[in-house]
Amino acid sequence: MFEPEYIALYQSGELERRAAALEARLASCNICPRECGVNRLEGEQGFCHSGHLPIVAAVCPHYGEEPAISGSRGSGAIFLGNCNMRCVYCQNYQISQNWKKQQSKEIDFYTLAERMLYLQNELGCHNINFVSPSHFVPQLVRVVLEAVPMGLRLPLVYNTNGYDSIESLRELDGIISIYLPDLRYASNKWARKFSRVSDYVTHARQAIAEMYKQVGELVVDEAGLAQKGLIVRHLILPNRLAGSRDSLTWLAREISPTVTVSIMSQYFPAHRASRIPLLSRTISAGEYSEVIKLVNEIGLNNGWRQEMGAAENYLPDFEGEGHPFILTKDKPK
Repeated sequence: MFEPEYIALYQSGELERRAAALEARLASCNICPRECGVNRLEGEQGFCHSGHLPIVAAVCPHYGEEPAISGSRGSGAIFLGNCNMRCVYCQNYQISQNWKKQQSKEIDFYTLAERMLYLQNELGCHNINFVSPSHFVPQLVRVVLEAVPMGLRLPLVYNTNGYDSIESLRELDGIISIYLPDLRYASNKWARKFSRVSDYVTHARQAIAEMYKQVGELVVDEAGLAQKGLIVRHLILPNRLAGSRDSLTWLAREISPTVTVSIMSQYFPAHRASRIPLLSRTISAGEYSEVIKLVNEIGLNNGWRQEMGAAENYLPDFEGEGHPFILTKDKPK
């Protein structure tokens, strides 16, 4: 049976050392590339509007991730509130950009650790999936430190927009088993215009390189479930705004031609995007075919491709009762 490396880090005391080192950085926060410098330990808030305690919008089994992540019993998703980006088309905007409402969802580390064990022991999820963790890396490590002596043994998934700090990622080496980053833009012009990030391309590419260095190619067990490795997501945007050719070519040349990729067709003009002409529609069949042809041309053959028509299958509702996602049988292929 696969045993995550964080178990050994806990036993050696290294996990506790890293948790303390990361928390110390919250006093002048430089956890993500924005490096706001605020004292989050004292409740000061920077761009992400987050303090010391983690903000948790939802804890639930998620069946709509890649098959190697969701499996048959779901991925144990922990949806973290707020974000270090401001994507005008964010499908999770209810929790990523409504920070005044999210403040009431702060949770202490012990309680979150208990919920992780509930996902593992009661629901039988295949992994613990931290969604949007870039601004909560110290909190993530602290809660793992709490959860290991309680019996946590599942692989940990770092499910990120890609706008991550190399220094923070290095502290996660051996803690995270599976990295699941976006590779969202190839142009800082569009990143700045649509996500309020002026240096996305450099940081995302450096982050993905660091992730690959730590975990390498995707490793699955006999049931096809991810145990360790990198899966890079690429969301097709309308009007070629994602820069698919540049991004995917870079990925094959600079990371690996055999890296696992997830090509996503689920773009929907959520949040403010319906009012922005370049983003106000779902992708066309021609745009989809162009990217699939590109993937084949480059030779990125490992991974999954969503079919056309996936846009409305993945729209969450974090303000309703129950599970935030409408559960469908349409998962990435």
